[in-house]
Amino acid sequence: MSADSVRDIPPGPPPAEIGPSRWYDAEAGPVVRPYAMTRGRTSSASRHRLDLIAIVIPEPAADDPGRDQTLSPEHVEIVELCSDMPQSIAELASGLDLPVGVVRVLVGDLVEDELVHVTRPVPPAELPDESLLREVINGLRAL
Repeated sequence: MSADSVRDIPPGPPPAEIGPSRWYDAEAGPVVRPYAMTRGRTSSASRHRLDLIAIVIPEPAADDPGRDQTLSPEHVEIVELCSDMPQSIAELASGLDLPVGVVRVLVGDLVEDELVHVTRPVPPAELPDESLLREVINGLRAL
């Protein structure tokens, strides 16, 4: 390649102007892969079925989850998020920006460690019949 042909190529912007030269926190994306957070597990040993709408409630023993050195930062963050207000599995996954499967495994670990308990919503088959509720409302109105 001759020196003349190099001069014909217009100079591009310096590398710093092409894009951000550094990534900052959220822009960098996850530093640890999800399978590393769960140690390669896709389910927990928990006997509870963790639906998307299952509510996670911290136990009184979980008042300071940071003191337990065996918990990962994600475990601690789950307990802290739930201590403000009980949250569903779906809300935790959204708040932590983690896949639902990972959150299910992490919550299962916390259930096994007795740091949280999970309540499931009432199945539709066990809900009272709508006609029964209407009769109760009509009876109350008649009073």
